[in-house]
Amino acid sequence: MASGIRDRVAIVGMGCSKFGERWSDNAEDLMLEAFTEAIADAGIERKQIEAAWLGVCLEENNVGKTAGPLAQALRLQNIAVTRVENACATGTEALRGAVYAVASGAYDIVLALGVEKLKDTGYGGLPHRTRGTVTDLWLPNGSAPGAFAQLATAYQSKYGIPPEELKRAMAHVSVKSHDNAVLNPKAHLRNRITEEDVLKAKIIAEPLGLFDCSGVSDGAACAIVTTPEIAKKLGKKDVITVKSLQLSVSNGEEAQFSTWDGASIRTAEVAAARAYQEAGIADPTAALDLIEVHDCFSITELVLMEGLQLSRPGRAAYDILEGRYDRDGAIPCQIDGGLKCFGHPIGASGLRMVYEVYLQLLGRAGERQLAKADLGLTQNLGGHPHQNVCAISIIGRLGA
Repeated sequence: MASGIRDRVAIVGMGCSKFGERWSDNAEDLMLEAFTEAIADAGIERKQIEAAWLGVCLEENNVGKTAGPLAQALRLQNIAVTRVENACATGTEALRGAVYAVASGAYDIVLALGVEKLKDTGYGGLPHRTRGTVTDLWLPNGSAPGAFAQLATAYQSKYGIPPEELKRAMAHVSVKSHDNAVLNPKAHLRNRITEEDVLKAKIIAEPLGLFDCSGVSDGAACAIVTTPEIAKKLGKKDVITVKSLQLSVSNGEEAQFSTWDGASIRTAEVAAARAYQEAGIADPTAALDLIEVHDCFSITELVLMEGLQLSRPGRAAYDILEGRYDRDGAIPCQIDGGLKCFGHPIGASGLRMVYEVYLQLLGRAGERQLAKADLGLTQNLGGHPHQNVCAISIIGRLGA
């Protein structure tokens, strides 16, 4: 019987480039920036890396469809390198491949890296002409803001939340992320905003305004993973391990049948339940010290609080307004600024989330360091509310 991967894989080094509009750098530059930090952190030599997973989602103009660019940019000679893609969960997918490879015993030291050079493509999440089942049947001329705006209106309707109250809660989400990003030198957007700024901003897709939406960025993030035993031999006093890695992909049921009310994200509910079981967590509200979630839009973060079992159904908006997820709240969320402000280079986002949890666990987050950080969760959502992939990782100290 499968027993999961709890404490079977350690993260011994992580790195992250600065996110933003990196016009003068190519994808290889960003990969090298993240890798240089990670290998120095791990305290190993390049030749000790036995395999690698490269996550790239949309940008194939510079990186291409193969895994070759990672081997070339990082000078990893003749090792196994695999390229993966899974929408906005691509970075976590790369980590999952690396972690499972170590957990299986196939390799001792493995690299996971995610990168995206989105600014050069002009991609902004708007409707496109790519044909296929999802686009042709369920999402003709659709857009990400439009799809998540529908999530907002469905949630509001289901729980009878006054529109002004929901908008205030969404505004609080955005203001919180901007406040946190000010303390993060690698973040794309480092400017404070007010609730009034959010509420008076131009509407993108009712009820989502400009400040309710994350932008797109260039960036890279990576992790070096091994066994806890090797981590100790490398001199790591605090051994950071993967407690759980779970993935859930919708099969279209939400879009095809009337059993889904449009007010929740089912894959998050399923993946969270599996992740907590694998990590041995009975009560996530008591166990988790910080979380990084997929705040592509402010409403997404709000609804995910319920999918992750951190707020009761219909209560997330009020918990947010009461400061439950602020940096000094019960469960700090997006301490690094999240997708909203750290940025969202799609292939890198999942690993960027783990990078923040890793820094917090080691007490290396600088000005944004939390007083207590023993266990953290990251969550990626790729796709739209009715057709998506959800990836969850839980990271903590060995044995804790």
